[in-house]
Amino acid sequence: MTKNREDKLWDAKFIKTIKKLVPGTPLREGLENILRAKMGVLVLVGNNQPLMDVVDGGFSLNCEYTPAGFYELGKMDGALILSSDLKHILYANAQLVPDSKIPTTETGTRHRTAERVARQTGGLVIAISQRRNLITMYLGNLRYTLKDITVSLSRANQALQTLEKYRKVLVRSLTNLSALEFEDFVTLLDVAEIVIRVEHVNRIAREVERHIIELGSEGRLVNMQMEELLSEQDDMELLLKDYCNGAQNFQQVREQLAALPEESLEPYTICRILGYGTTPNALDIPVVPRGYRVLSRIPRLPMSIVDNLVTHFRTLHCIYNATTTELDDVEGIGEVRAKTIKDGLKRVREQALLDRHV
Repeated sequence: MTKNREDKLWDAKFIKTIKKLVPGTPLREGLENILRAKMGVLVLVGNNQPLMDVVDGGFSLNCEYTPAGFYELGKMDGALILSSDLKHILYANAQLVPDSKIPTTETGTRHRTAERVARQTGGLVIAISQRRNLITMYLGNLRYTLKDITVSLSRANQALQTLEKYRKVLVRSLTNLSALEFEDFVTLLDVAEIVIRVEHVNRIAREVERHIIELGSEGRLVNMQMEELLSEQDDMELLLKDYCNGAQNFQQVREQLAALPEESLEPYTICRILGYGTTPNALDIPVVPRGYRVLSRIPRLPMSIVDNLVTHFRTLHCIYNATTTELDDVEGIGEVRAKTIKDGLKRVREQALLDRHV
């Protein structure tokens, strides 16, 4: 599965559904019990009319859902029908009769039925394969195989290690960029390379987040480790605010970057998306930051004040060279805050120049 297809798969509806099936939930416990007993089962979630139109036979229960009761009823051949809130088992030993003309890529009878019901109704259908020992969920046109906890945990830890390596490289690159910004030596190539690195980090972080969702209650430690690795600042937002050309909407630019396939994450493509064109010498164009990213490193400086500073002075160079009196003239900045900004920028500059050579 490509990254773009994977991103489309993990939409809000899919995530909401997955959370009903993660480890630690009653439904997952019931499914795992059936899986360990090497039985097969078909489960339909919901009792609205489109769903009930494909249900035939069985017997009505409307009893409270428990993992143990779910397991015992799963021993029967027919499908189990659960309420939308998963609190009640509505029917057991029911037959699902979808339209046989609906195309399916599955081979087994149980899974062919599950896919057709999901496509026909748009609902959630779960199938456990007795032979392959897998739990597969179908949601509308989507098909997804739930991973074993150990597999998800192993992949999450691998992704965390990759995230840590990429984050270290990114931090060094951002430090070097800060030094170049104070020296007025930034080119579009410098910016494009940093944007690519930030996007890589964001993509790995999204992958870890997916594993955390799938791990449910088992993903707390992974989540804590990821939060420790990631910066509180939104590096991509600040970069785009600093370097998007002209009237480019940085949120739209961000969405375009996130939608790029991996092979298109290269400097000339970034240059075009940022609004600078793709002429042969485009990457050598000197660019001047507005100052959002550097100003965000000054403690206790609200973003509203940063906006006022950038609106007033236009560039980081002008903000840095402004006198305390000139800073004081900006809306929302008094004499004390003006001195704080002046001293803060000097510290950030000195630290960036020092760290670049460490």
